[in-house]
Amino acid sequence: MKSPLYITIILLILSSKIFAQGCVAIRSTGGVCTMLDHPDSTDAHGGWVFNSNNRYFKSYKHFIGRDEQTQRIALGTNVINHAYTQDLALTRVFNSRWSVAIDVPVISNSRSSLYEHGGKERHSTYSFGLGDIRFATYAWLLNPAKTKRFNVQVGLGLKLATGVDNYQDYFYNTGPNGTKLLGPVDQSIQLGDGGTGITLEVNTFYHLTPHTNLYGNFYYLANPRNVNGVSTARGGTPSATAVANGSDVMSVPDQFMIRGGASIMLKQWTFSAGLRDECLPVYDLIGGSDGFRRPGYIISAEPGITYAFHKITIYAFMPWALIRNRTQSVADKITTDLTGVYAHGDAAFADYVINTGISVKF
Repeated sequence: MKSPLYITIILLILSSKIFAQGCVAIRSTGGVCTMLDHPDSTDAHGGWVFNSNNRYFKSYKHFIGRDEQTQRIALGTNVINHAYTQDLALTRVFNSRWSVAIDVPVISNSRSSLYEHGGKERHSTYSFGLGDIRFATYAWLLNPAKTKRFNVQVGLGLKLATGVDNYQDYFYNTGPNGTKLLGPVDQSIQLGDGGTGITLEVNTFYHLTPHTNLYGNFYYLANPRNVNGVSTARGGTPSATAVANGSDVMSVPDQFMIRGGASIMLKQWTFSAGLRDECLPVYDLIGGSDGFRRPGYIISAEPGITYAFHKITIYAFMPWALIRNRTQSVADKITTDLTGVYAHGDAAFADYVINTGISVKF
């Protein structure tokens, strides 16, 4: 049987691979903990871990702040995003404390709307391809041979701008005489953000009983680049308002995630429950925060289940949104200052995210 802390480490593996949700463009950037088992002497000679994670969500409910704009669905003017991500991660475990990982996301998105296609007919735009690849190094701070009940892992990574940040598709009824225009798709379905970022992770567990554990994760992606220069005008000419508040080009935002919960193990089965807070902040930690972004956060309840046998683990997690908040962006604040009228954009959020996957240690 696997270690009673097995689920804790699986939860760490998923610490930032379940990013949600919709127009708040929080992307998977391959945050992976590198241990499948409790770090002990069995890892002294190292090994490899392969993880394949599938994620899907549909965002269609609009929020301004925490207020849902229910009339959007009633009128049929809401945006509908479908997002699929296949994350492929490979980890090299050197010993019981040190490891490195690479994560490669493959993304397929679609976005259906009225307003992007002249406002009279609903059409869709699409994006497909490689996302932003991430490398990371991890270390357990305490000696696993001496500290089995509690430990803390720290990870430092580099997120590369390998995903296309100016993916283009056709927008209908937007050109002269109602023709279509080729232009960059919305920021929420772009494959990458155009920035090289630095990631910091802190993963921890506490062993309560032989079958009960607590877990916690923190993940932060710092993107020093201010804007990526990609137009938000969908192949057309930016509006005077967009030029004035700087939202005529896309921002390169930071993002972070905090999660925690508990798990219980029953033979090969493990059941977990926790809370997850995912956020795209208004202001970046390093560099500017100009350009177009839809900042906000999602607080979700996150149940999960795993089944472990031999060196293979199959899992499913489904965060359900409890609180959705589209916060006021820098561009919104500039418009408020320029016009004297409070401005606050909206964003579409999902109700839940479906995550399934398999991990293999060899």
